[in-house]
Amino acid sequence: MKTLITGGTVVGPLGAAPLDVLIDGETIAALFAPGLQGVAADRVIYATGKYVVPGGVDVHTHMRLPFGGTFASDDFASGTTAAAWGGTTTVIDFAVQRTGEVVQDGLAAWHALADGNCAIDYGFHMIMGGVDDEALKAMDHLVEHEGITSFKLFMAYPGVFYSDDGQILRAMQKATDNGALIMMHAENGIAIDVLAAQAVARGQTDPVYHGITRPSVLEGEATHRATVLAQVAGNTPLYFVHLSASEALAHVSAARTAGRNVFAETCPQYLYLTLEDQLGAPGFEGAKWVASPPLRPRDEPHRDRTHRDDLWRGLRTDDLAVVSTDHCPFCFKDQKELGRGDFTKIPNGIGTVEHRMDLVYQGVAAGRLSLTRWVETCATTPARMFGLYPRKGIIQPGSDADIVIYDPDATTAISAASHHMNLDHSAWEGFEIAGKVDTVLSRGSVIVSDGAFHGRTGHGRFLRRGLSQYLR
Repeated sequence: MKTLITGGTVVGPLGAAPLDVLIDGETIAALFAPGLQGVAADRVIYATGKYVVPGGVDVHTHMRLPFGGTFASDDFASGTTAAAWGGTTTVIDFAVQRTGEVVQDGLAAWHALADGNCAIDYGFHMIMGGVDDEALKAMDHLVEHEGITSFKLFMAYPGVFYSDDGQILRAMQKATDNGALIMMHAENGIAIDVLAAQAVARGQTDPVYHGITRPSVLEGEATHRATVLAQVAGNTPLYFVHLSASEALAHVSAARTAGRNVFAETCPQYLYLTLEDQLGAPGFEGAKWVASPPLRPRDEPHRDRTHRDDLWRGLRTDDLAVVSTDHCPFCFKDQKELGRGDFTKIPNGIGTVEHRMDLVYQGVAAGRLSLTRWVETCATTPARMFGLYPRKGIIQPGSDADIVIYDPDATTAISAASHHMNLDHSAWEGFEIAGKVDTVLSRGSVIVSDGAFHGRTGHGRFLRRGLSQYLR
């Protein structure tokens, strides 16, 4: 089937221009001047007054992740359907190797969860919960044979996913050899556990203490330490996940200025939400916003230049290359409530996979980002960073026809009553969004239009990824 998208403004990494898009089957066949005569199509989609952008690529999701005695409430069916509603057409989730487990067994378990259950295309990173000789050998196997080219390590969560500096260095050395990208959760977990235990012993058990005991300087310290280890390992490609703090961003910026292969993402929650306004909500309500790293204080590090200000600046300067979600939802009832009386037992995670494209577009509406930068941070750069470009992340001939038609003149009200995530609350309740996802195509198939979902679970295909195309 041939589909023509006509009348819209195509936005890509090089700018925006009025262009028509011709799709043949699952791929983009041509772009040409509007109204060109003689173009035959079986279906015409009118995009007058709207932006035509690449489908979003969310490279940080956790569907059905086990955490704190429970599991993330979105499985691959519900989570990828919600992503589609929000204009995301590709996700990269995290397969998990726990300490003592075989890496390939962890990957096989995640394939079993996702296979036949995804509404959009998907790939995997690999969480390394136990770095030893066998796990290091498995890294080579996954890069060469499985299309898994990124590995996540944790400087937080001792006793769960934590790796010490020696393990981190060995994994980085392996990645330097095989070209993989190391993804890092950078918080000083050993120090944080001491602070958290001391707070609980003092009777400070409300959700807000989750943030108070994970200060931004400990994210900054871990970020600096990781950049040094990557330098020692031979300029290992290093990507910091969910960066939330000015101190951490400063170390990323310094490493990049020095010419190192250091990159970072942030998430919408760190651009908009704060410790006081959300995590510090009355009673136990703040549990809805417990995530790690935590939401940062409203007036830090300076009243006239906050963490949020610095993160927006980082997006403009490319010190922050990507916006992802760290989508890891837990229902308030029966899940977040596990931590009543002890904030350390609250499952960590926020649900945002449906709202990322809209929330980052607010930066465009507010004059913080350009249209091009919106597309870069949400689609093109994540595709390049994780070995999917030009199949994903761009509207050009030969690329997959993953396309979002976005209406800048419409508005969206975010609410748990209307979202499509398997979640009994919304971290974004009451947010009024300037702009709206109008139509979504995944590999040429219309999966969202006219306020309805037309896709299906099982449509999504597993993506074997190449090496990062974003290295210096």
